[in-house]
Order: sequence, then C-alpha cells, then structure tokens
Amino acid sequence: MKSFIGLHQVVSADDYIELALGAPVELWLGVEGESELERAAREDAARDILADHPHLVDDVSRIAAEAIEAFAPTLGNVAPLARATTRHGRASRAVAA
Repeated sequence: MKSFIGLHQVVSADDYIELALGAPVELWLGVEGESELERAAREDAARDILADHPHLVDDVSRIAAEAIEAFAPTLGNVAPLARATTRHGRASRAVAA
C-alpha cells in the first residue's frame, strides 16, 4: 500500500518528518562528517526557519508527545534478553592413556 501526503509519496518515517517540518531532517540533526562551514550554514538556515515560524518547536514537541502517548503501550513491549551463562569451576579435560 502506498502512502501519500498531498502529491508526495511517503516511503519512510523520515519522509513524514520532512513533510511535517517542511525541511529535511538533516537540516536539524546534521550529517556525519560535515565541516564547520557546512555546520554553520545548516544552523543559520535552521535559525532562519525558526525565526519565520516561531511556534514550530512547540508544534513539533506536541506532535512528538502525542505520538509517544499513542504508541506508549507498544514502546514497553519488549522481551528481555537471555542472560549469558558462565561456568564456574574447572574445565574437564580428557586424559590420554
């Protein structure tokens, strides 16, 4: 089943976030290995977006809280990992006659 928001096809969770924010996720989180110049430019662009949309942080926080609340029952639905067993005592060795 395909999912669309407006004319945009959504294929991943990042697509939903990008369409909700109106900017790529990397703008807010950065990318691995970015230079100081790239980081400064990215942060400057983010500041411009926040200046144009002062309620964006509150809206995103509210949406995230609602999503966590909606999925809270399944977030804690985890299975414990099996504990590693260790042997205490001497290792048995076969003795050749």
